[in-house]
Amino acid sequence: MATVKKADTTQNTTRLSDVEVRPPIKKSSPKKSTANAAFMKAMTPSPALSAVIGSTPLPRTEVTKQLWVYIKQHGLQDTKQRTMINADAKLLPIFQKPQVSMFEMTKLVNAHLS
Repeated sequence: MATVKKADTTQNTTRLSDVEVRPPIKKSSPKKSTANAAFMKAMTPSPALSAVIGSTPLPRTEVTKQLWVYIKQHGLQDTKQRTMINADAKLLPIFQKPQVSMFEMTKLVNAHLS
């Protein structure tokens, strides 16, 4: 024969007057972020970099976007380690080695912008 457990009949005796009531928190309006002027300044690429992205002055953000377009079009992202980029003949003068990480890429590219 199975035994049936009785339900716990003790009730919580906390009164509403015992609970601390806090005023509702006012949500502040979200601040609109403005782009950093240093990132938006048009930079002239070096001759080695202009072979990849073109010679028109671009902001740093656009330079990175254009590099990724080039990398994706030519299949230069490593298939096993997706954070690594394999340099081809045009990228080798910029990277100075056959493979770089995507985080290191921006640092190396900044040296080719003036």
